[in-house]
Amino acid sequence: MACAHRGHALALTPGPDFDTVAGLVPAHPDQMPSDKAPQSASPSFVVCRDGDPVPDSLKGAMAAIGNFDGVHRGHQHLIRLAADSGRPGAVITFEPHPRAFFQPDRPLFRLTPEPVKLAVLARLGLAGVFVRRFGRELAAQTAEEFVDILERDLQISGVVIGYDFHFGRGREGNPARMKELCAARGLHCLVAPAVTEASEPVSSSAIRAALEAGDIALANRLLGYRWFGRGEVLHGDKRGRVLGYPTANIRLPEDSRLRHGVYAVRASVQGKPVDGVASFGRRPTFDNGAPLLEVHLFDFTGDLYGQVLDVEFVGWIRGEERFDGIEALIERMDRDSDEARSMLATDQTRSMIG
Repeated sequence: MACAHRGHALALTPGPDFDTVAGLVPAHPDQMPSDKAPQSASPSFVVCRDGDPVPDSLKGAMAAIGNFDGVHRGHQHLIRLAADSGRPGAVITFEPHPRAFFQPDRPLFRLTPEPVKLAVLARLGLAGVFVRRFGRELAAQTAEEFVDILERDLQISGVVIGYDFHFGRGREGNPARMKELCAARGLHCLVAPAVTEASEPVSSSAIRAALEAGDIALANRLLGYRWFGRGEVLHGDKRGRVLGYPTANIRLPEDSRLRHGVYAVRASVQGKPVDGVASFGRRPTFDNGAPLLEVHLFDFTGDLYGQVLDVEFVGWIRGEERFDGIEALIERMDRDSDEARSMLATDQTRSMIG
């Protein structure tokens, strides 16, 4: 099986023993680029899964290792160190998320399900990603076996990890052990410094908490880009069209714990950004059904049914409400739209779609 080419698409305190690779001086996280424009996916980005032959473009890669749920600012710092090492930059990540293996009865709110994670990684200047299946076999590997596979099967030249990175059976390996095992095999090992926000580590759990609270501004600040959901546009009851607000209806993943309410959004439609306003929730004024993302796109006409839409969340407007009548609902929707337009006109957060 050949590797797939994709044409489209920790928060840490300063770690011990900061190595340099090929003269690379690790940049401080605050020195990372602040470009707000959408970043295009690399047409040569390669996805390699277990059993795939390693392509020449990834041989000798410097690889950042982690789950990378969210691909947030801390993750991006590790990735930048790998990409700027003078060698092909890569990521080694795991699917499904290890927590799904160890705690299957506790659904995890994934910030970036696998397709979304790969789409974001493809925009970060990497040669590609190794996706390792996380299951019983990988969970049982010792720390030494884990590093043996990095060298033998993935043919990398070194790794970038966070100071709190653990690996191997029972989390037996830590950064000091990784450095020791890498040195014995002639591999480089970088331990990345902290990325913090208000003196707290940037973390996937902090971003999940922000989204659950509807704090889009904080979530996007921690991510370093606008958080977005992806889904197929479904047929609905056409009620929005009757109200003068036709919507593209999308089911977010079942594990999504985004706060129910109304948001300013921006969608990618055939590669072009389109502003809008969206409601996520159970529609209490009508049927109080299963959570649904209903996206009204401003100044747009067209048939989106069956298309897969990326929808960025730009700002929080209000919580989910029940209205006594249609007129009150429409009046509130008019105000929501005005607020959304105002937010969208001033937001400068980086985009990862389109």
